[in-house]
Amino acid sequence: MSRVEQAIQRAQDAGRSAFVGYLPVGFPDLETSIQAAIALAENGVDIIELGPPYSDPVMDGAIIQEATTTALAAGFRMADLFTAIRAITEATDVPVLVMTYWNPVMQYGVDRYADDLLAAGGAGLITPDITPDAAGEWIAASERTGLDRVFLAAPTSSDERLDLVVKSSTGFVYTVSTMGITGERAELDRAARTLVGRLRAHGAHRACVGIGISTAEQIAGVSEYADGAIVGTALVRALRDGGVPALGEVTRNLAAGTASARPDTEN
Repeated sequence: MSRVEQAIQRAQDAGRSAFVGYLPVGFPDLETSIQAAIALAENGVDIIELGPPYSDPVMDGAIIQEATTTALAAGFRMADLFTAIRAITEATDVPVLVMTYWNPVMQYGVDRYADDLLAAGGAGLITPDITPDAAGEWIAASERTGLDRVFLAAPTSSDERLDLVVKSSTGFVYTVSTMGITGERAELDRAARTLVGRLRAHGAHRACVGIGISTAEQIAGVSEYADGAIVGTALVRALRDGGVPALGEVTRNLAAGTASARPDTEN
């Protein structure tokens, strides 16, 4: 198993779901973003998801867009991503996945990106805007380097698409809870439960649910049927409003939701 799969398995062995925490790199500055990611690991996050700032973040909600705009204005460069990952992985064993739009990877060079990510200690990529059938170069690079490739599945995905996503993904399948951009929602779309069931039917061993999860109660709900919950906006807001100490407190509170009883699933 990869480091990401091992992290999910460790959580399951402890009788809980995995907690995946997202933060943008370089917000509010590079060093603070590194300390913030380490704080996630120290306060209950099982997998860190780092987002390099991008000028056209079509999937990001207002709070994350605000943070990435701040990071870009402060002079973020792609090299900063690998600097951050190296510092984080030297400080913690929690695996680090990069959540990136595809254009920056293409501009950097797919093989070069994979090699630099591996050298920095990264675990793989989550790629929200490229489908497996268009990702041949990345699939080849990930197989060569052993990096995880996490593709997205949406409630609107056809059975054929889900089959392709399951077969192409490693680590886990990123299960989109509802259509739209990231952010907090008072009530998660019930489509997420149905979608995880469909993914299981197509052979997915690990499915983590993201988009709209912001409370421990929502994490507990997701834990009833999925292998993990992904939180972003609530963590970015905590960092923005209260710095690393507030982020640590919010992370601990959210992590409490992972302890919800889970049904037996084949892993």
